[in-house]
Amino acid sequence: MKKLFWIVSLFSLMALNACSSNGDNSDQKVKEYKEGVVNQMNGAMFKKMIWNYKNNPDKWVFIGDVPCIIDFYADWCRPCRMVSPIMEELAKEYKGKIRIFKVNTDEERELASLFKINSIPAVMLIPKGGQPQMAVGAQPKESYLKIINDVLKVK
Repeated sequence: MKKLFWIVSLFSLMALNACSSNGDNSDQKVKEYKEGVVNQMNGAMFKKMIWNYKNNPDKWVFIGDVPCIIDFYADWCRPCRMVSPIMEELAKEYKGKIRIFKVNTDEERELASLFKINSIPAVMLIPKGGQPQMAVGAQPKESYLKIINDVLKVK
């Protein structure tokens, strides 16, 4: 009986810990960036490579050295799964010219909230200069190529 009590207690504590996560990314480590692939981004990586909104919350200041695309997605989202291989192709084709990241909105709630992501897939386009723009919904590759040319000014 004591053994059952401890097992139930352990699972209860694990469940409580999982539910108490508030999306705070303060203890995350910056992931290493790899060229030519879509990189999974966490909050720490975002603050280091894109915009440190903790230090500069009132003004967008892109700190990257090349334009970026951030694909906000969720594993359960079917249209997101359609966009994923397109982003992988674009990452290879534009290696060294743009960086492509993906952010899991279920895991990175603070980032999703920061950009008011209510519908996915949502693709944020970040030109080297200027403000980011958002494209919502799955698009064909040709649309992303046009966006890369028109918004990010990369050919």
